[in-house]
Parts: sequence; structure tokens; C-alpha cells
Amino acid sequence: MTRTRSLAATLLSLSAAAVLALVGAAGATAAPSASGDKSAPSVTSTAVDSTGVADYWTADRMRAAIPGDVLADKAVERGNTSSAISVEKGASTKVKATKGKPTIAKLEAPVNHIGKVFFSIGTTNYVCSGNAVSSANQSTVATAGHCVNEGPGAFVSNFAFVPAYDNGNAPYGRWTAKALYAPTQWTANGDMTYDTGFAVMNPLGRQLLTNVIGGSGVTFNQPRGLTYKSYGYPQASPFNGASLWSCTGTATNDTNNPQFYTQGIPCDMTGGSSGGPWFIGSGAAGLQNSINSYGYSGSPVMYGPYWGTVIQQTYARAAAS
Repeated sequence: MTRTRSLAATLLSLSAAAVLALVGAAGATAAPSASGDKSAPSVTSTAVDSTGVADYWTADRMRAAIPGDVLADKAVERGNTSSAISVEKGASTKVKATKGKPTIAKLEAPVNHIGKVFFSIGTTNYVCSGNAVSSANQSTVATAGHCVNEGPGAFVSNFAFVPAYDNGNAPYGRWTAKALYAPTQWTANGDMTYDTGFAVMNPLGRQLLTNVIGGSGVTFNQPRGLTYKSYGYPQASPFNGASLWSCTGTATNDTNNPQFYTQGIPCDMTGGSSGGPWFIGSGAAGLQNSINSYGYSGSPVMYGPYWGTVIQQTYARAAAS
């Protein structure tokens, strides 16, 4: 996640009302939007060669993967109007004051449908977080846009999702992707407003992803200022990427860079948590309505994109594929 202390971010402006939709048991919903989405929905996708990917991600490679938030740096800087924003390479001021112990994020037990995302760009391996969501194809994972595409640039390779990852254990195996989707505004311009991506996974052992681990409902065009619980696998110091963590709070607007149209909640998770889900309410049983995206150095707030009509269309394309 590109955190501007480590998380990459986006948000979309959105258009007026969207139609209510239900997908799968948990459902995907769309309600009237709180503000106008200026960009027409446009989706870019690519097929993925999954040959050898599951075997590629050995325990050693997973542990050594670099937090994917470093990929969002260029997008953050491109769209930044505030000199306060800069990607944090190490512990924040807040963390140092507490001798490296996080004061906001809470350690969580593994959740079946939340996991770590691994991928490569060239010869470099990266790690993010992701969440399986309800979909017609029963195989869709939501994550950050910068965890599927360089933004702007090429789509990633060796994409794998490891649900319920816990200290090197992969109880449900390594799921490989067959297709990746992201808003064209992200893939063409690296527009921080649209830093969300979706991966469609191959079957594993002849079974489909959400048939095995379940999938969260998703919702779009919701009111701003809701209470969220976010999850992720932070890997940058003082965390180590071994466990699932969470943050809870009421969303407020990013006043440093309002053009991103993002919202933030109190959180000090670091790089590696990019792409982790935001659920409306106080637990992982809620509807997903954003992802971990970015923050500012010295300020323990994590920002996530507003899920409006552009990201809704991206989800719809992936979920129906």
C-alpha cells in the first residue's frame, strides 16, 4: 500500500446515483453517491500466465518480498500538492516515541478471506494485502491498484494470493491469478484517485476461491464519514509481515490533498498492508468499501480511495469474467 508513510493511494470522485446491485450471498451494493464522479468508468485488464507461479512463491521468497507501497511513490508525488507527503522508508515518529511498538493497529487472528498478495515486476518480488470478495465467478480478490499495475505502466507478473497467511503458514494454499483488472485512470495515468485493482484467481484443486474461504460483500457510492475497520499485513518496521493487523475509526477527508478525494482513519500500519480491505462497521463480516492506500510521515492516519462508479465498474468486469 503506498503509505506516505507507506501505502499507495487513490480515491475516486464519483457520479451521482448508482443502481443497487447484489452479487453472491454476501452481496455487492451500490447506493446514491455523495459527490460527483467526474470520470466515466473505464477498465483495463490483462490475462496472466500462471505457469509455475504457485511453486515460485517459496517460504523464503514470501518472507523476502518488498512491501509494494514503494511502487506508489511516483503516483503520490505526481498528484501531490502538499510538501508534507513523502513515502516513509522506516519507522514513523510515532513509532520511535513508543520504541517501535504500534499504538493504534491491533493484532488479529487470521481471517479466512483476507490474505497476503505476492507479485513480481521484472526480477523484483513484492508483497501487499488483499481480500476475497463475493462475485459471480467466485474467484475475485480486491487489492490496491499499485499491487496489480505499475500505474502507469505494465501489469505485474507472478501474482498470487495466500489467504489466512500466518507466520509463514498458508492453510488454504497459494492461489494464482488468471486475469488482473484496474481502472484505466490508474493504468494510464497512475491517478491516485483510482488506486484499486482486482484479480481473478485460477481454481485450486478443482475448487473455486470463495467456495473454499468465503468472500466479503462489497458496496459502492456510500456516504462519506462512515466508521471502518481495516485489515492488512504490514511488513515495514516496526512490523514484520508475519501476522494480520487491524485499525478502526471514523473516516475523515484528506485535507492535505483533497484532489485525491480520499478518506482516512487512525492507523499506523506500514508498507505491506497496501490493498488490505476496509469494512464498514467494526469487523471483517461487514461490506468492503475501500482499501489501504497511503498515509503521511509522522501522522498515524491511513487513507483509502472512495469506491464510486469507476471502481464499481472495474469490480463488475472482474467479477463477471
